[in-house]
Amino acid sequence: MRVALFLTCVNDTLYPDTGRAVVKLLTRLGVDVDFPLGQTCCGQAHYNTGYRHEAEPLARRFAEVFRGYEAVVTPSGSCAAMVRELYPRMGARARAEGRGDGLERVLAPVVPRTYELTEFLVDVLGVTDVGAYYPHRVTYHPTCHGLRALGLGDRPERLLRAVRGLELVELPGADECCGFGGTFAVKNPDVSAAMGADKVRNARSTGAEVLCAADNSCLMHLGGTMSRLDAGMRPVHIAEILASTQEEPAV
Repeated sequence: MRVALFLTCVNDTLYPDTGRAVVKLLTRLGVDVDFPLGQTCCGQAHYNTGYRHEAEPLARRFAEVFRGYEAVVTPSGSCAAMVRELYPRMGARARAEGRGDGLERVLAPVVPRTYELTEFLVDVLGVTDVGAYYPHRVTYHPTCHGLRALGLGDRPERLLRAVRGLELVELPGADECCGFGGTFAVKNPDVSAAMGADKVRNARSTGAEVLCAADNSCLMHLGGTMSRLDAGMRPVHIAEILASTQEEPAV
């Protein structure tokens, strides 16, 4: 199977190891992974901040770069949700504004072929045991886009439970937002910080060494909060856990 990795802006800039982990994991599972160098931002930041028209060229670019692949896999629930949930709205809105159906037609083929990593593993490849080894106590935070927009359900937890050596402990208040929300954290810093502190206190109560999630943007927010609160935990993207093996363990 030939798939494309959509790394996303945040991962490309700040968390390249997550991208390497995705490639390592999928290659181990027999998937042929390409990394199209023409990829840029999906337009989520622009769209969510109110610059809807400015996001349209980025959406067109996404469709152009990733056309022809059987699947587009991303280690970001929020960016997957942008493509799957908001691209169709962008196309429909352009048509409703009398600008024709061109955007809608360009975006339509790529929307159903774009997957967040854990749903690609479970739904497309049909695996939950990916041969991983990670001897740590872990708690999982289901980020808002994965939980509410994509409906990932228990897919991430099913993958984590199959990891040898890993002890998965339930996170109290797991379905509550961590407070990041992109520009929400900038516009409402006090509320954002309080929500992050609540999430970290809940995570620390589990006794876990690692707080895991499928979005590095949320983990960035929570990692900063952990540092300020001296929580004694560390944030780790689920891709890095699933890519870890006994022969090549993650740190």
